[in-house]
Amino acid sequence: MIKLDIINGVVNRTGVTKTKAERAVETVFESMKKALADGDRIELRGFGVFNVRPRKTGIGRNPRTGAEVNIPPGKAVRFKPGKELQSID
Repeated sequence: MIKLDIINGVVNRTGVTKTKAERAVETVFESMKKALADGDRIELRGFGVFNVRPRKTGIGRNPRTGAEVNIPPGKAVRFKPGKELQSID
């Protein structure tokens, strides 16, 4: 599924124009990005939780040469599915 599929789903379920649906979906995604960039937690009941966690420094390997490469510390977005999403068959 891609973003266009989500937009088309909004259009089909609500009957709004494609332009308005695209603006609404973009607004939701931009709001989520901003919240995660600010370090906030996003909880969508029945779906799951998005949060930002620190990532430790690590050592990786270049697959071509086998040389060790230092991986700098950073932040990573994590998703934990909710109970309803985990029970999908």
